[in-house]
Amino acid sequence: MQDIWRHIHSLLPMRDVARAACVSSAFLRSWRCHPNLTFSRTTLGVKKAYKNGAIARDFPNKVDHILRNHSGIGIEELAVTLPMKTSYNFPCSLLSNGSGHSIQSLHLVGCALRPTTELAWLKSLTKVRLQSVYFTGDGLGCLLCNSLALEWLEIRCCDGIVRLKVPCVLQRLRYLEVIGCDKLEVIDSKAPNISSFFYEGDRVQLSLGEALLMEKIHIIFSGAVHYARAELPSSVPNLKIATIRSSREITTTPMLHSKFLHLKKLSIALSTGTFSPGYDYFSLVSFLDACPSLETLILDVSFYSYFYPSNLRKMQGQQHHKMKSVMILGFTSARSLIELTCHSLLRCYVPIHKTRKCSPLPIDVLMEAQRAVLAIKTYIEPKVPSMVKLCVVEPCRPCHAVEL
Repeated sequence: MQDIWRHIHSLLPMRDVARAACVSSAFLRSWRCHPNLTFSRTTLGVKKAYKNGAIARDFPNKVDHILRNHSGIGIEELAVTLPMKTSYNFPCSLLSNGSGHSIQSLHLVGCALRPTTELAWLKSLTKVRLQSVYFTGDGLGCLLCNSLALEWLEIRCCDGIVRLKVPCVLQRLRYLEVIGCDKLEVIDSKAPNISSFFYEGDRVQLSLGEALLMEKIHIIFSGAVHYARAELPSSVPNLKIATIRSSREITTTPMLHSKFLHLKKLSIALSTGTFSPGYDYFSLVSFLDACPSLETLILDVSFYSYFYPSNLRKMQGQQHHKMKSVMILGFTSARSLIELTCHSLLRCYVPIHKTRKCSPLPIDVLMEAQRAVLAIKTYIEPKVPSMVKLCVVEPCRPCHAVEL
């Protein structure tokens, strides 16, 4: 009968099961083995109206009381989402002495995690999401080394981490995401089977080991374009999708012999005002010539360069017969951008897709858009092969609702 109650209660929201536990001892035993524990303001009934720090005291106290009275047995999904400015030590006893064997998903926000060497093997844990979690010593390393079944790892805004080491014992790890860890200096991954990697933050020492199965990468940091061209071909040779976003490039993209032989989709975004107007877009030809299998190219530029070309540079390179789509967002009249566009056109033999429409634009942006359209008509349209469809989306009516 107890197993039947546990099954029924596992299908109910946590708050309803907790209320039912007040009715009978049988329901209480079932509650102490509830498989899905999600602690948030909604599930615990903590209102925003709390003042003078009451919510910071009451919320952790409720979470702590429930967790310490839970057997730890049977938990499959555990999520603790604490309000900011709370101080709560997650009870690692739930992960020790075999109690955590059944946990499959662990999601922690806004607490401290201090696992010790006594941490048990978390044989069922496949997904870990950590945000604003504080670790002491090698607490994170201790957690990872005991999570051999881990497939998905997200780490966000965990400012106490300086060196992130992903051990080689994580043979099943497929997805790794690291975002906004301000003190992070090194990412050293030896997990051999990661297929997707996402990083956003400051420039760090990045080592992905022999990531032969990695097919998708998304990196956002200053200097990311130069790094991607110089380092990624050797470390992730089987890459198929790459998204690269940079706020600043000190040097132009280098011309190298290394190749992305399997890369099919490439997105590059240079989209903040910290970029020099004189940045040489034409150096991105290095990517085109390194990607013989490229089908889709997306280039996003949103800073302005007012320069009309005279003699355009040309560069010999292989033809891209597999290219299906080239999209340039925020096109301007910059000479190097026109040169890059011409290079792409002469090496593509299928349609170029049009860009997105805009919201109201400032007057200087509209003026540059007019220069860009004139540059396209003057320097690019005459070079478009007959088998290529060039679509130019000029400022639409909403764009002309000028922002002054």
